[in-house]
Amino acid sequence: MAKKKAFALRLNEDMLKALEKWAADEFRSTNGQIEWILMKSLKEAKRAPRPRTNDDD
Repeated sequence: MAKKKAFALRLNEDMLKALEKWAADEFRSTNGQIEWILMKSLKEAKRAPRPRTNDDD
């Protein structure tokens, strides 16, 4: 599994509230929802990271 890196993300209050509600509706954390949205967008744009193999170390 790929390592996760922390970074600050600034969102306006209304956007954050909408994301929190969406996440709760889908039984995800807010962070998990943001990750899901980003990965979905990357896949749709055909820019998703390729799966890592043991040889990638």
